[in-house]
Amino acid sequence: MKDKTCNNVQEALHDLESGASIFVGGFGGSGIPTRLLAGLLARRGVEDLTLINNNAGAGEASFLALVAAGRVSRIVCSYPRMPGNDVIRDRVQTGGLVVDVVPQGTLVERIRAAGAGLGPFYSPTGYGTPLADGKQTCIYGGRGHVLEQPLRADFAFVRAHHADTLGNLIYRRAQRNFGPVMCMAARTTIVEVEEIFPCGTLDPDAIVTPSLFVHRLVGSPQ
Repeated sequence: MKDKTCNNVQEALHDLESGASIFVGGFGGSGIPTRLLAGLLARRGVEDLTLINNNAGAGEASFLALVAAGRVSRIVCSYPRMPGNDVIRDRVQTGGLVVDVVPQGTLVERIRAAGAGLGPFYSPTGYGTPLADGKQTCIYGGRGHVLEQPLRADFAFVRAHHADTLGNLIYRRAQRNFGPVMCMAARTTIVEVEEIFPCGTLDPDAIVTPSLFVHRLVGSPQ
């Protein structure tokens, strides 16, 4: 059985290259994988990134620094206007950044569909609004629906509370909001963990994300 623990953040990010798409976990300011984002910022020359996050980083310093440095070409999120992230607005206005706004429920369902191996699905959210422009629509049960596509990414940056060395994860509070589906829908999942335990230590009933969906672990420096 493979120990997925990395010695440091840069080892965990060794194959992340320009043009990558990255799920970034977290909800509001909670559960954001800050060490992984800081490690990405330190990897000079990695640019043209797509970051997929609920709140466009929610003001996290490294997330915004990546945007300010011009290393992010696209953000997919449900709420881009968090306090303190004016750099995102400025980059959009100057043409250096594209922001795709997706309703929160649609965002998580698109990621979940990708992780479950499903195809496109119909949702009533956004029907009759600019969010439906260019998309296939239909009437079902007397209600308008919009066809939405599964959303995958090359990498997922996720934060968890506990893990064992195999990569089985236990979340704490808001960490669980987007973390489990992002782990499933990414080609490579990298998890920032507060504490890593030997295999067999965690209560199986408490595990939310099984090791099958986790590729690398970075433990707390403490």
